[in-house]
Formats: sequence, structure tokens, C-alpha cells
Amino acid sequence: MLETLATLMSARGIPTYIRSDNGPEFVARELRQWLSHVGVQTAYIEPGSPWENGYCESFNGKFRDQFLNGEIFYNLKEAIILIERWRHHYNHVRPHSSLGYRPPAPLVKLPAMAGSFTSPPPSERTTMLTP
Repeated sequence: MLETLATLMSARGIPTYIRSDNGPEFVARELRQWLSHVGVQTAYIEPGSPWENGYCESFNGKFRDQFLNGEIFYNLKEAIILIERWRHHYNHVRPHSSLGYRPPAPLVKLPAMAGSFTSPPPSERTTMLTP
């Protein structure tokens, strides 16, 4: 887990803080120490208080109801591809009522000389084109 966070932070920058629940005791302790070492503050959610992170709880519910409950994955590659397709649809196509029925990250039309639409980052292009 720390290796993944380090990779993300090196690619996208170090956040001011990370919000999470306490998680398993030994993982949480090691994570807090590592985050403190790299200069990231932690904003923990109290146990039994999911309302402290409504966005995450809302997303998790929608992900389960709209996607996971309707899928069977036969291997990891298939799960990665289907989840990425759902994530792209959720962020770029699906209207969100809290945003005036617009998607959070709509595809943006560029000037004619730059191409008709922005293309997804290389990681998305690879997974979106792989069957």
C-alpha cells in the first residue's frame, strides 16, 4: 500500500492531507508514521461515523449498487478493464445531481487545431482499448 501511495505522490504531488478511517490497527499505525515522514497530515474518520466522509460513503454505495452487484469477474484483468470503464463513465458521462446533473469531469472540447476532444491519460487509453 505504501509503495502505491509513493508512486501516486511522485506522479501527482504530495497532498496536504489524506482522509481515511482507522483501518486495521497495525496498518493504520505504519501508514500514519509514513505520512508524517513525507509531510502529509491525516484526517481520520472516527469509528462508527461514516457521515464524516459522505462523499466516500456515497461513492461506495453507488459503485456497489450500479456496478459490483451486476458483475462477475473471471480474472483480475477483466475486473481492471470493467472497473476502469465504469470509473470513466461515472466521472465523464454520468450526470451527478449534486453538480446540477453534470458529470464531475466532462470531456472538454478543444480548439479545432488541437483535436476534437481531450484524450484520456495513457493509463486510461491502454485499459479502455483492451478487450
